[in-house]
Amino acid sequence: MEQEKRYSQMSENELRQEIASLKEKARKAEQLGMINEFAVLERKANMAESYLIDPADFKKGEIYEIKGSPGEYFKIDYLNGVFAWGFRLSGSNVEEALPISLLKDAKVV
Repeated sequence: MEQEKRYSQMSENELRQEIASLKEKARKAEQLGMINEFAVLERKANMAESYLIDPADFKKGEIYEIKGSPGEYFKIDYLNGVFAWGFRLSGSNVEEALPISLLKDAKVV
């Protein structure tokens, strides 16, 4: 039995192939009405995409828009690997972690 590679161990090319595969599977799951499967595959693709982004591009204390949630913003308290920990500005002030691939590059002032 072959051991699956972690995203952190994959090359950029392997990550891009994995993302394409996950997105294709998610598209098929959505077409078949398998909403839970679609959501899981979409989250996996977001995680894989995070490993293609340099965490140094994100700064503590900065505010970023959340992709796929227009008008929702996230303030970063700290970074841990490919996760940004902080709070949604419109939320309940509960600390959460988001993969950095879900944060738009454009900062809001």
